Amino acid sequence: MSSKDESIFSKEALLSTKPGKDIVKQALFKSKGYRLFDKYKKEAEEEFPKFTKRFAEDLLREIKSDPNPFETQEKFAKEVGSIEIILQKSQIDEVRKRLENYDTLLDRVSRILNSNFVKMTFPVFSALYDASTQYFGDDNDTKKKTDIIDGHIIAIDLSEPMDRIMDKDEDVEFLDDYKLMNPYILKLARDKISVGGKEVLEEFERGFKDARVGQYIDFKLKMNPKSISEEEMIQCYKKYRAVMGTAGKNMTLSRFPLGEIFYLGMAKAAESVGCGNEIEDSIKNKFVKVPSWPLYYTFLTGDVQKGFDFTMKKSDIYLGEARLALELLPENFSHKDFLEFLFLTVEHYNMYWFNQLSKEKMWKEFQSKIPK
Repeated sequence: MSSKDESIFSKEALLSTKPGKDIVKQALFKSKGYRLFDKYKKEAEEEFPKFTKRFAEDLLREIKSDPNPFETQEKFAKEVGSIEIILQKSQIDEVRKRLENYDTLLDRVSRILNSNFVKMTFPVFSALYDASTQYFGDDNDTKKKTDIIDGHIIAIDLSEPMDRIMDKDEDVEFLDDYKLMNPYILKLARDKISVGGKEVLEEFERGFKDARVGQYIDFKLKMNPKSISEEEMIQCYKKYRAVMGTAGKNMTLSRFPLGEIFYLGMAKAAESVGCGNEIEDSIKNKFVKVPSWPLYYTFLTGDVQKGFDFTMKKSDIYLGEARLALELLPENFSHKDFLEFLFLTVEHYNMYWFNQLSKEKMWKEFQSKIPK
């Protein structure tokens, strides 16, 4: 998922969309949803540097204590189904030596964490965890909460270095370092998530497997864009659904019914954000992303502008399903207002980028670059 641009939440940007105006109104009147959202956002801003430090220190310990780093690389390649993602045996010693310097490793960790998507996810997980604790009447175990949230943020963050390695379009000089780091990032995520118990870890493993399926279909469609179908796009979107839906469910320690409701809400909100990402990426890259809903609908209609119109309708359908999950929440649920406000920010995000695209009038340029 691409990073959200902070400027889209400036007052000027918010006032340019209907949901944005609702956000401004709620901020003005300090609604419960706004107050909760602001509270978790501020807490996360304070916590994030501490999380970054923990992540780097834990990663350093894993790298230094591994007796057979090449075997670790090979196992990781087998699990993700790609040898492009790992180092050759002859490269390992040099890269490992470089990353055994804490400041160097901290720099690489900070680079992959420099994603507004990751930063925005942090307060959401914290709110969901607190809501679940309150609903089930759990003890406030701060260590368990920290581990579960850290583990899922680390797992989500694994997609950053992997995408950069596959796309070779960012941090090119650090790709070898990322290759060495990846298996340890995954191990750290698993170790921390397992604190929640067997079911929570099993749920994560299912989600991780689904995300890999989505990434594989994404890669396959890049090779043959014209073969795109609705079924394949749904499969492709597994990566959004698996990542956020699973994390949402696990904030309840995978307990019914709240876990299922959180899964539905977060999975569908993530798929809606996926549509916004595709619109934002198309503006930034000056071509329609392959594969994507805009491309799929362009192939069906033969008109790139209509392709984006239908993508916005698709994003609304996803968000409608996310809001349906809110109606399933128990009566007087403590964090319902928070989630309603969160989904308002998703709606604004999608609408903001769609409006930008309409202003840019790039339709002819896009049409000329559609795969034949």
